[in-house]
Amino acid sequence: MEIHQLRYLLAVAETASFTKAAVSLHVAQPGVSAQIRLLERELGQELFDRSARQVRLTDAGEAVIPYARAALAAVDGVRAAADEIGGLLRGHIAFGAVPSHGADLPTLLSGFHRDYPAITIALTEAGSDELVLGLREGRLDGAIVALGAKEPEGLGLRVIDDQPLVAAVAGGDPLARRRTVTLEMLGERTLICLPRGSGVRSILETACRSAGFTPNVAFEASSPRSLVTLAEQGLGVAVLPAPYVRDGGALVALGIRPALRGRLALAWRLDGSIGPAARSFLERARTAL
Repeated sequence: MEIHQLRYLLAVAETASFTKAAVSLHVAQPGVSAQIRLLERELGQELFDRSARQVRLTDAGEAVIPYARAALAAVDGVRAAADEIGGLLRGHIAFGAVPSHGADLPTLLSGFHRDYPAITIALTEAGSDELVLGLREGRLDGAIVALGAKEPEGLGLRVIDDQPLVAAVAGGDPLARRRTVTLEMLGERTLICLPRGSGVRSILETACRSAGFTPNVAFEASSPRSLVTLAEQGLGVAVLPAPYVRDGGALVALGIRPALRGRLALAWRLDGSIGPAARSFLERARTAL
């Protein structure tokens, strides 16, 4: 069994395609297929079901994937440890962030790259639920996530932003004459919010559920700025962090009673090994953000 065979195995599993896996690995597709066949012959089990249009893992394939990931992580750890002892810090960092997080990532990344030019960093933008899953599965080393009503377990967290949530309405809306609005009043209106899996949506739905109703979210957008645009068109009441509603703009921000808050946090795994490159980056991120 060769290390590159395990890399091919994971690539095919993640892309559900021998062709896409070959492209991502920068090798020829027949080579990927041949190496997977050799691995299957050695294990005495077929690892992929090739009968459908999309390649899928067999039960045997599902069973070996965690061990393949662990083996490759161990190999990367050996290289990283040797590099660290030798004074040469290199490696790869996978970092994620929710859309419109507001953190100054460009400054953090440019400074880190200047000090460690041999380290590559891959950035992923996704919802908080997906980022948390990526951290737990070891696909991400760190992420900026929006915290929901319940903080994710098993992760280290450092809050980097804490803002009140407001109800934003167009100037002509009857609510625009008010300064605050209750959850029960929001229950009577069409709402605009971030999609499920986001921290703001989790906070809103949990609060409404405690008040005895389900919010009528008719419009969703992945960015708070898009929520502003929808609310400006009079499509409903947008629930979003207060800083996104500009003073003197087309929207009026109303405080919500009881108060709701949206929090962003830098998150990282507490268990499992972490390489020196990711460790150095997270130490800097905890300070910079």
